[in-house]
Amino acid sequence: MSWPITWDDVVAARRRIAPYLQPTPLRHYAPLDEAVGLGIRVLVKHENHLPTNAFKARNAIAFMTALEPAQKTRGVVAATRGNHGAGLAWAGAELGVPVVICVPHGNNPEKNAAMRGYGAELIEAGRDYDEAVEVAKRVVLDRGMMLAHSTNDATIIAGAATLGAELCEQAPELDAIVVAVGGGSQAVGSLVAARALRPDVRVYGVQAANAAAIHDSWHAKTRLTRDSAQTFADGLATRATYDLTWPALLEGLTGFVKVPESLIAEAIRVLMRTTHNLAEGAGAAGLAGLLALREELAGKTVAIVLSGSNIDEATLRRVITGDL
Repeated sequence: MSWPITWDDVVAARRRIAPYLQPTPLRHYAPLDEAVGLGIRVLVKHENHLPTNAFKARNAIAFMTALEPAQKTRGVVAATRGNHGAGLAWAGAELGVPVVICVPHGNNPEKNAAMRGYGAELIEAGRDYDEAVEVAKRVVLDRGMMLAHSTNDATIIAGAATLGAELCEQAPELDAIVVAVGGGSQAVGSLVAARALRPDVRVYGVQAANAAAIHDSWHAKTRLTRDSAQTFADGLATRATYDLTWPALLEGLTGFVKVPESLIAEAIRVLMRTTHNLAEGAGAAGLAGLLALREELAGKTVAIVLSGSNIDEATLRRVITGDL
């Protein structure tokens, strides 16, 4: 199998991030089991309890702490729809590293405010994430900064794998993990951790049906691109596959589903009602995927990742009222 990182990389990332991040809880909620049904026992990994309220804080601090002093002085640039950028902005503030974040026009204003609040410089350009990446690459050339790609970087993926490692250690019984896929760092991290710690655990991916390039590629067994990624789950809004994560996703995932906007919204409502935790669209996608996989996973113990809670007020209002 084509793995972008080794278990030793994950161990090193855990050592580097330990001074900055505490392990997040893995919790069980009987009302959530009842909502999912079919005898499924659901475990929730609460990445929304991290700084910046999202698992991307792991990726960011793993990346930043691996930089050489000269690279930290040059600063870091990245493209994001929000959580990756917020993680880097937070990590930059912790370590004194200048951070520039490129976001597409019309990006979530509350996520933009959070990034600026940590001291990052924001550049608004492009119509979506993939176009913002091209802007970030130009900043690398113009300013000599380090590119922190949200997916195509081994230290980023190793940071995400610390999530999977914690989860595998925290769950004495575990049959499967259902993880959201935007670029794939979280899913590949779970695959690497499961292979090392729980080789019998199956890992499933889930994407938004409106941004399903990697899902469609996985089922076609060839890399595809899409013209748009119009989903309110902005952390999943990608239009292509990525070099470092694609081979492992293709070979490692047990299954891969895509879910409509309505099911992602329902998953947010279910999490609010049963766990009293707020989730953004991408943060609830794991539960939406589990709901789509209920028949296949009946009677199993399944972990999902509440990977982010940074939903803006206007979108949350639409989710609650059923207007999405």
